[in-house]
Amino acid sequence: MSDAADAPVILSDEPGSFSRSVLAERHPALIEKVRDAFPYGPEQHRALDALRDNTAEGVITPLTPTAYDHDRWQAWGREYFGRSWFEVPFLWAESYFYRQLLEAVGYFTNGPWRGIDPFRPFKHAELHSPEADAELAALDNILRLPVEEQASALVHGSLWGNRADLGFRVTAEGAEPGGGEAPPLVADDAQALWSLLPGGAPATLCVVADNAGRELIPDLILIDHVLRHRRAERAVLQVKPYPYYVSDATTADVIDALRHLIRAEGAATEVGERLWAAMGDGRLTVRVHDFFRAPLPYAEMPDDLRREFADATLTVMKGDLNYRRLVGDRMWPPTTSFAARTGYFPGPVAALRTLKSDVIVGLDERTETALNAQENTWRTSGTHALIQVRR
Repeated sequence: MSDAADAPVILSDEPGSFSRSVLAERHPALIEKVRDAFPYGPEQHRALDALRDNTAEGVITPLTPTAYDHDRWQAWGREYFGRSWFEVPFLWAESYFYRQLLEAVGYFTNGPWRGIDPFRPFKHAELHSPEADAELAALDNILRLPVEEQASALVHGSLWGNRADLGFRVTAEGAEPGGGEAPPLVADDAQALWSLLPGGAPATLCVVADNAGRELIPDLILIDHVLRHRRAERAVLQVKPYPYYVSDATTADVIDALRHLIRAEGAATEVGERLWAAMGDGRLTVRVHDFFRAPLPYAEMPDDLRREFADATLTVMKGDLNYRRLVGDRMWPPTTSFAARTGYFPGPVAALRTLKSDVIVGLDERTETALNAQENTWRTSGTHALIQVRR
């Protein structure tokens, strides 16, 4: 079993590394997309240009003293201010970039741009795309299957929906899964996941959401299945307190997704109406916690969030960022035990994630060997995925 001493924290200082490409290529491209998405004024344009230049060649500076969360970020970043963005932990640098992006567009400042999600046009386009329509049309056939086959299809739909990541698409095209000797699903604990939610049990399912749009829709459909077939009495959907990492889901995105389902045709309409009613009677609760925007691993979660997870029969962590925070954003040997890395978590936990960063644990040696033989970018290309469970 590997410990942290054997696994270096991921930085962005190595030329050619995935993490460096995110900071050096993806972030500047994203700034330009945000700049063009709204009719921002000269003040926002100057701030966005300054952020682009600073992340490329400057050093990290604190938020202004008047920023509403200045003290919080001052504590989180005291070790990193004054250093290059490429020389600090990748998880922290990414998180702080998005916080600074919101600052640049005036998201927290009194004025006309306060509370305006800079990523909303991208989320809206994703939700109303032909691909999203086709996925909803396929739902009619899925919900005619036997219940166990529905469960399998819907959990895999939620899993592969994680490819609908707008930040990932800024610099890469999400390829279709498949090909080679190594399976697209590099770990599949779906049976263990469902064993924790037997029908008729007084269970609570907690889903920690990742992306809005085309990923959030299958997450909601999966929650509907769990509630409808009484695999849980209650579901809790945890979302971000404000826009984060381009496409991360907020409460507003949940409402958009529910309305989109209700306005669709066929089975999707019924799913949306059931979920809307479930929110009204408390069977489905949407929650936010400030820790979900922290540049910290879940091992450092506060006590109140720990109690929430402890109360859940199963917590499902969606997506790449949640996975990095769950196991630690380090270069673990891929055969490191997932159970050991999540042993601190206060209850059963499952990870549903497509691989879009270097972090990976829980593989067997045969799978790792096959993946390494097949391609060099299997960790980051989005063509492989996993379902991992720790009871």
